[in-house]
Amino acid sequence: MGEAHTELVLLAAGVLLLVSLVMSRLGGRLGIPGLLLFLGVGMLAGSDGLGIQFSDYRLAQAIGTVALCFILFQGGLDTNWALTRPVVRRGLSLATLGVLGTAGVMAAFTHYAFGFPWLTAWLLGAIVSSTDASAVFSVLRERQLGLKGDVAPLLEFESGGNDPMAVFLTVGLLDLMAHPDLGVLGIVPLFLKQMLIGGLLGVLLGRAALWILNRLQLQFEGLYSVLSLALALTIFAGTAVAGGSGFLAIYIAGVILGNAEFIHKRSLIGFHDGLSWLMQVAMFLTLGLVVNPHDLLPTAGLALACALVLVFLARPLSVYLALARARMPLNEKSMVAWVGLRGAVPIVLATFPLLANVPQAQTLFNIVFFIVLTSVLLQGTTLTLVARFLHVREALPTVTVSPLTYTPTGHDRNAMVEVEVGAGSAADGRRIVDLRLPPEALVLLVNRAGKLLIPKGATQLQAGDSVMVLAGDEELREVRRCLGG
Repeated sequence: MGEAHTELVLLAAGVLLLVSLVMSRLGGRLGIPGLLLFLGVGMLAGSDGLGIQFSDYRLAQAIGTVALCFILFQGGLDTNWALTRPVVRRGLSLATLGVLGTAGVMAAFTHYAFGFPWLTAWLLGAIVSSTDASAVFSVLRERQLGLKGDVAPLLEFESGGNDPMAVFLTVGLLDLMAHPDLGVLGIVPLFLKQMLIGGLLGVLLGRAALWILNRLQLQFEGLYSVLSLALALTIFAGTAVAGGSGFLAIYIAGVILGNAEFIHKRSLIGFHDGLSWLMQVAMFLTLGLVVNPHDLLPTAGLALACALVLVFLARPLSVYLALARARMPLNEKSMVAWVGLRGAVPIVLATFPLLANVPQAQTLFNIVFFIVLTSVLLQGTTLTLVARFLHVREALPTVTVSPLTYTPTGHDRNAMVEVEVGAGSAADGRRIVDLRLPPEALVLLVNRAGKLLIPKGATQLQAGDSVMVLAGDEELREVRRCLGG
């Protein structure tokens, strides 16, 4: 494949992307997660299938790292801080104690059940210890699964925040294997350094990125997408070069930007949403190509045992431990325990031992890949069933597609929102002109049972009407008070 012409490489990439997207569409109807199909397409196109030879683990690791950067950034952009703030403490507990507990249970199992040396057992546990942001985000969106309480924001915050811990454990254990005299306590300062620098630079560079987006006047709107791309790469790589966790920094920066107003926000979020999907498809295709299915068979029994212990013991035990003091119903904790999907992160981390020439590295890689396949297939296909069984499923709110869009400039505090007219409110049954709304509040549209009305002063509002209003923060509070009651 390395000697092929550029055109053939591009043709293969294009065809694989097209096939993956078509298969994901068909898989959605059958209830099969798209991520599993992306991996499958890559495996079928590999050396045991169509014969595409790809065994460059370093390139696969680089592609996975870049992809995770943009996936976490998009995850941060989509994070609603108002919903996430109440679950931050629980999310941090899952991202630290939960990851450590999962790694510990897996290490103990592989050591005592299969005789793995302790450091090797801990390395396997660390690699599979974190849930995968791309897997969680995409499967929840694919399933259109509404979850009660704090389950959804907790899962999203955990999946975006626990990767740095897993990366640190993996790298730290590899350092211990290379330098046995370092000692376990010797890697603690490294952890504190990565987390503190990653968190601090994530906040500072996230705010700097917001300032740049609102102050740098570019000639063409399309250049703002390039600017946001450059900012994301700079935040991620700059933090890593400074000795911090780039994964933590890029996620925090995404949260800061996603909960602020900046120029062309709507189009930029749409751009990064599409880029995130491209990164997911490319990453899973690449990781599928790098695996030879016949290599998985010798370790299938061992890997299946590890996968079942991870799903049914390690993950639930670590979640219940991390959330032991949280005031959260048992059924919601159980749902969090079940949505512990493993995805590309463990496979990318499994390339680290290969590149470090660790003994049994190929065996670890094959086990991890098998665990990911089992996790996505078992947990990803049963989310709706388990949510229904645990009584945590709820209908997603109906999203009305409006013909109007508003792009904040970043220089004002105006926002365009929909306010529902409440029964018995001051607006119920009254004309707009009689409501004495603030002069700065502009009523743009009235949605009445799906029928869009152009508002006039004489338009009489009714309970259940959805009124689209453009106004500043103070004016919107007055509008909500008047319309909502």
